[in-house]
Amino acid sequence: MHTTTPKATAGERLAARLEDAAPVCVGLDPVATRLPGAIDGSDPLEAIERFSNGVLDAVVGVVPCVKIQAACFERYGHLGVAAMERVITRARDAGFVVILDAKRGDIGISATHYAAGAAATGADWITLNGYLGEDGITPFLDAGLGVFVLVRTSNPSGDEIQAPAVGDGTVAGLVAGMVDRLGRGNGGTGPVSVGAVVGATKPEAAAALRASMPEAPFLLPGYGAQGGGADGVRAALDARGGGVLVTASRSIIHAFVDRQGDWKTSVNAAAVEFAGAIRGIVNDSTGGSD
Repeated sequence: MHTTTPKATAGERLAARLEDAAPVCVGLDPVATRLPGAIDGSDPLEAIERFSNGVLDAVVGVVPCVKIQAACFERYGHLGVAAMERVITRARDAGFVVILDAKRGDIGISATHYAAGAAATGADWITLNGYLGEDGITPFLDAGLGVFVLVRTSNPSGDEIQAPAVGDGTVAGLVAGMVDRLGRGNGGTGPVSVGAVVGATKPEAAAALRASMPEAPFLLPGYGAQGGGADGVRAALDARGGGVLVTASRSIIHAFVDRQGDWKTSVNAAAVEFAGAIRGIVNDSTGGSD
């Protein structure tokens, strides 16, 4: 009897990609007014697409994952969305796991439409605002995407909403409970496809949230430019010494501002340093080695 092998889930694909790579992600947040001088900026959209492709070329083989900031492309309308899809295709073809940083948040048929659109871009994962509950999350899982739900963000004003006490925990803790429940329900016995965005800038919160979400992958923004450091990464590690994906954007893609020479070489060097630093933090925390 002929049987087909089930397609790997988003969680399984991410875990497999991280087996032999540093757990890092480069954020692609291209802005037309902050591009290298070598890129002609007369057509802003064409310029940010060229820049994005150049960043991909510079970091391939160094980092396993890229995060595409949808807003940077969507501001240019349908042509911008088309350019974003081309960048995503290039990234996937190069072997990157791709996160669409869109922070969608809706329910019902609207969420289903958003999910279908996100899946059509070719991205593997998407960021979501979980304020509407699981009704705003399950359509994306049904579409085959992995989801990173905003739980404890790195921006200072997030504390106003996320930090207040609720019962024995916090508002962020309530969202964490939902993430954990959905992940266990959709992930089977392997790596789960429901993760959490938790700022590396808040180590104590990260440690508490890890206890609430022992299996969830954590996407950690805020390392470096926003003030997050090794403590935030260590606090987010799971019981196996993994479960994190540390992301950096400006410090990598704008590395050419403070470095001499070819801009792609500068981006590559910054990515190598970033990946090495995070690998070192994780290895020091777990007693491992390269």
